[in-house]
Amino acid sequence: MSTNKIIDVFPYLRVRNANAAIEFYQSVFGATEEFRLAEPSGRIGHAQLKFGSYTVMISDEYPEYGIEGPEAFGGSGSSIHLHVEDVDAMTQRAVDAGAKLVMEPKDQFYGERAAKVLDPFGHEWLLGSTIEQVSSEEMQRRFTAMFETSEE
Repeated sequence: MSTNKIIDVFPYLRVRNANAAIEFYQSVFGATEEFRLAEPSGRIGHAQLKFGSYTVMISDEYPEYGIEGPEAFGGSGSSIHLHVEDVDAMTQRAVDAGAKLVMEPKDQFYGERAAKVLDPFGHEWLLGSTIEQVSSEEMQRRFTAMFETSEE
């Protein structure tokens, strides 16, 4: 019996103005472009960016094929979590480049200092830096306590 194992996962972002999005991701998050396929008009059909050792794919919208970015729907239903060295500095860099601050950097129960930004293309990014190692049992205890406190 053969198995059908997943080999890798690649987030694929659809945006209005992939050129500007690629520039934003390069300048803010330090992404590097591996390659792109562009129409003669400049519309990007596919590009691959490296975020650390991970690949994120991106394209312009192609509404004629049902390919639309979050702006077409009024928001994003997902978030990409970038683990970074300095969440405060990365958050400020994103905001300075035009991202909307959704959640200011704050220490979290799960052992990270985290912030949330919405990029100018409608995608949400959760930025986090490790501040302590927390076991899954302790994380669950803190998570439960958080809800017990809020119900009082």
